[in-house]
Amino acid sequence: MGEYSIGDALKQFLNHSRLKGSIQALQIEEIWEQIMGKTIARYTEKIQIHGQTLYINTTMAPLRQELIYQKEKIIQRVNEALGEKAIRDVVIK
Repeated sequence: MGEYSIGDALKQFLNHSRLKGSIQALQIEEIWEQIMGKTIARYTEKIQIHGQTLYINTTMAPLRQELIYQKEKIIQRVNEALGEKAIRDVVIK
């Protein structure tokens, strides 16, 4: 049995845990303004991850349309911020 650092052990645990999506969603919420800008962050209400899908909630119809057009860019930016290809799809509600 090999030795692991605490960080490596936590990463392994999270990769096999149901908590991974929730923790990633919290990470994204913390840096959402940096990723998408102040205006979008202000009108985005909730961010969730289920599997490899990022769910973004907003009540602003024009913003919803803008986010739909930017899906690929959102996926790219979020994955860069997380340091892995965790997100493959975005659903705007």
